[in-house]
Order: sequence, then C-alpha cells, then structure tokens
Amino acid sequence: MIKEVDLSEAVWTKSHRSSGGDNCLEVAFVDGVVALRDSKDVGDPRAKVLLLSVDDYRAFIGGVQDGQSDLLP
Repeated sequence: MIKEVDLSEAVWTKSHRSSGGDNCLEVAFVDGVVALRDSKDVGDPRAKVLLLSVDDYRAFIGGVQDGQSDLLP
C-alpha cells in the first residue's frame, strides 16, 4: 500500500513530445513513489493524482514502449 505523499514540493515534468500542450500526462518522482496527473488539472485543488510504486511505473512504461495495445480495459 502506498502511503500518503506530500506533493506540495513536487517537480512535475511532461514529455518533450507534448509540444507544450495542456492535455498531457505529467510525472513527478516524490518520496519513493511516482505521481501522475493530467496537465490540464494544474492548479485545481480537486484534481486527482495517481500514485504508483516505482516498480509499477516501470512496468507501465515498459508496456507503452513495447507497444501494448491492451494497457487500458
């Protein structure tokens, strides 16, 4: 189980392939976990953030890089 994480000091980044848009996935590595958010939610206090373990994040990224088409149900 992932603990509660303080994201107030998180440094969020998005892919250089995003072309500076505001509809991208942003990632932050904080306190031993990986946080993901939608860039269009920046500044929204109600925005949801997905927290993953580093191992789960690596598995997800590996699937994306391998071209898996069934990553989402």
